[in-house]
Amino acid sequence: MDRRSLLTAAAGAVALGAASQVPAHASSARAPQSKLVTKFNVISDIQGDLGDLNATLEDLSKSNPDSTGIAIAGDITPRGYDFEYAAVKETFGRHTLPKAAWAIGNHEFYVPKWANPDQLSQSTWPNGTTEDSLFRSFYNFAGRNTVYAEQSFGGIPVLMIGTEKYMHYHDSTLWDDVWMSDAQFAWLEERLRYWEAKRKPVMVITHHPLPNTVSGSHNKLYMRDYLQADRLLGILGRHRDVFLFCGHTHWDLNLSDWYVRRVVPGTANLDGFSVINTGAIQTGWTDDGKGGEVVVEGTFNQGLQVEVYRDQVVVKARDFAKGDWLKQITIPLHTAI
Repeated sequence: MDRRSLLTAAAGAVALGAASQVPAHASSARAPQSKLVTKFNVISDIQGDLGDLNATLEDLSKSNPDSTGIAIAGDITPRGYDFEYAAVKETFGRHTLPKAAWAIGNHEFYVPKWANPDQLSQSTWPNGTTEDSLFRSFYNFAGRNTVYAEQSFGGIPVLMIGTEKYMHYHDSTLWDDVWMSDAQFAWLEERLRYWEAKRKPVMVITHHPLPNTVSGSHNKLYMRDYLQADRLLGILGRHRDVFLFCGHTHWDLNLSDWYVRRVVPGTANLDGFSVINTGAIQTGWTDDGKGGEVVVEGTFNQGLQVEVYRDQVVVKARDFAKGDWLKQITIPLHTAI
C-alpha cells in the first residue's frame, strides 16, 4: 500500500531556523582519523519489501562485519499486523547480525484502514482495531514497553523517539502526525544533557524528518509531520554533537541535502546539530521539480554506515543492491570522546 495516496494535510508547528547543507567544519572527503570507537548501520522504511531487506542484511554482513548495531528508523512493516512483524523478524533471523534498535513509523498504524489483511476499507476505519493494540504489537516486536528508549552501540548512546498517539483516533482531521508526551520530551532532554556531560556524541533515531532539514523536508508533503516541531527542535538544537537520523520520505541519498546542520535560533548553539536522511529499503523518491516528488527508476535499496571515532563521525551512504558506496561526510566532534 502506497502511503502517499493516504497523506492528509494537517496543522503543524512552524519550523525554526534554517539548515546548512555542508557546514564549514564538515568535509565530504575522508579526513585523517583517530582511533575507531564503533561502527553501526542505519536503515529505514522496509514496508514489507523483504526481498530488498534480505539483500540489505546480506550486504551489511559483508560490508560491515564488525558492526555493533543496526538502527531501523521506522516503517518496519507495511501496515502493522503481527504477522508482518513476524516476517521481518524471520528475515533478520536468517543472518548473523548485531543488536537492533527499532523506532516506530507511521506504517505501524495502518491496520485500522483494512477490514482484513486482504481488503482495504478506509470508509469503515478503524475496522474494530484499537489504538492500544497497535502499540502493543510494536512493543511485543521491539521487546520494550515504551516508544522512546535508549540502547548502546559499542558504547555510543542511541536514542529512539517517535509518536505516542496515532492522531486519527484523537482528531478526525489528522492522520500520521507525530505527537510526543511531556514525559518523552523530558526524557530526551535529560539523556542529551547526561551524555553531553559524559563527552559522548548521541545518535537519535526517528522516523519523520523535522522541517527544513534534509531531503524532502522542505516539500509541502513533509513540512508538518510534527505537531510539536518547535519544541523538539529547541531541545535538539542545544547540542552540537547530536546526530538525528530520519526516514519516511524515501528520498534518494544521491541528493545534495542528504546531510545538513540544523541551526535553531534561541539555543545559543550557532553550529547547530547534524541531521541525516536514511534513504529507504522500499522504493526511492526524489524531487519532481514542481513541489512534489517522483519515483526513482530502477532498483532502489539504500542506507547508512556510521563510523564513530574519538574526534569525528564519518557517515557513509550505501547502495545495498549494487554493493557500492554513494558518498560520505566527515563531521568533527566538538568534544572528543
